[in-house]
Amino acid sequence: MAGRSQDVRPVIKLRSTAGTGVTYMTQKNRRTTPDRLVLRKYDRVVRRHVEFREER
Repeated sequence: MAGRSQDVRPVIKLRSTAGTGVTYMTQKNRRTTPDRLVLRKYDRVVRRHVEFREER
């Protein structure tokens, strides 16, 4: 049986680039987006939208 690291849709953690320590948990499709994911999402500590980058 394959481990969780070989899943097609692994659970990833997105961490804020504002340095506040805020994270989002999401899934991504490893086949369509092999690179690290970067999304603009709301950071509730600084109360604005900032980039969130995939953490490994």
